[in-house]
Amino acid sequence: MSESSPSRPGVLPQVAPPHTARPSIPRGIIVLVIAAFVIAIGFGIIAPVLPAYARSFDVGVTAASTVVSAFAFMRLVFAPAGGQLITRFGERRMYVAGLLIVALSTGAAAFAQSYLQLLVMRGLGGIGSTLFTVSAMALLVRLTPPLARGRASSLYGSAFLFGGIAGPALGSLLAGWGYRAPFLVYAVALLIAATVVAVFLAGADLRPARTGPEDPPLGVREAWRDSAFRAVIVGAFANGWANFGARMSLVPLFVGSIAHLTDAVTGIVMTVFAAANAASLLVAGRLVDSWGRRPLLLGGLAVCALGTGVMGLVPTTPWLCAMSVVAGVGAGMLAPAQQVVVADVVGSNRSGGSTLTSFQMAQDLGAILGPVVTGFVAGWLGFGWAFGPTGAVLALGAIAWLGGRETRGDADGEAQRELAQEPPVDAATGTARG
Repeated sequence: MSESSPSRPGVLPQVAPPHTARPSIPRGIIVLVIAAFVIAIGFGIIAPVLPAYARSFDVGVTAASTVVSAFAFMRLVFAPAGGQLITRFGERRMYVAGLLIVALSTGAAAFAQSYLQLLVMRGLGGIGSTLFTVSAMALLVRLTPPLARGRASSLYGSAFLFGGIAGPALGSLLAGWGYRAPFLVYAVALLIAATVVAVFLAGADLRPARTGPEDPPLGVREAWRDSAFRAVIVGAFANGWANFGARMSLVPLFVGSIAHLTDAVTGIVMTVFAAANAASLLVAGRLVDSWGRRPLLLGGLAVCALGTGVMGLVPTTPWLCAMSVVAGVGAGMLAPAQQVVVADVVGSNRSGGSTLTSFQMAQDLGAILGPVVTGFVAGWLGFGWAFGPTGAVLALGAIAWLGGRETRGDADGEAQRELAQEPPVDAATGTARG
């Protein structure tokens, strides 16, 4: 079988579907988008105060940083088990269960009486985060029409992005209430989000219920035979390294090392990146559905590599902002395309908990390693060299996609099968005939 055709049995060849009206975004996706916005706001509320809260227990900087890392570490460690739970018990149950775990652990963290208690509660939060994050990806696959995956993914990503921007601002308003108040606010917000999802997705139509019996779950070993999955794993690692790890740690340190730049420049540079990312993300979702996945991934990784790799060589505010715009545009291009590729590989008629978990693990691993490696390089060779490896990792992700197949044909095939299996509709009554 050639790399230009899907590697899974039962998928139609990559041919353009007949002209049809653009499918709408289901209500279930809107519910997930609203929940994602609430989750991101809450995370943004507690993120700025968490290190200071840890220090209030008379621990050092290293211990305070460990509390921050515990969340990401437990996400990574628990991911394989989380994927198995999602495959066994279903996406909806595990999504709500994950939200409840994070809500209860966050609420308990607000009443921590020791550093150890706070550390344990944040670790438990990482377990819940794995469950709802991977379950949300699986629900996006199940609930979204194949030809609307790009738009659904960009909406979901935009909700997290805008919530992440609004969260710290809201958190600053709560700062006067002490370190514990933001944790309580976040816990209550998560309980509300869990309730909304449980109620509104209780009767949601998971697509295999319409299109026939569900195929066996897609395992990682089977998915790995697909060149698109191999490429998207490399791209996810690069994206996590650069945009969730190295950028967050390097930019503040780099700006702080330049005598003529003030601390306010860090906020400006990060805000410019977020704005460019948001603008690009909203456009990229539509282009992924119309142009295909591969062009956005190749272009996004290359553009992000350019904007990130040279940032350490431009120690002035205008150039830092310009490079942040470039990197933000690239990050916005690749984010929805990556999720859609994973959705295409899994398909809406199969469960893919372990496969989706592998994608998330690759991104989390990059986010953990990126700051460590680039921090070491910065201390050894300086910031001019520290941004270089990050650009190289992103370029490696683009190179991986040179051998990855285009998966848009998978979605076209799914759409054609659904059209063929759905009964004809009576134009007069709007109901199915036969």
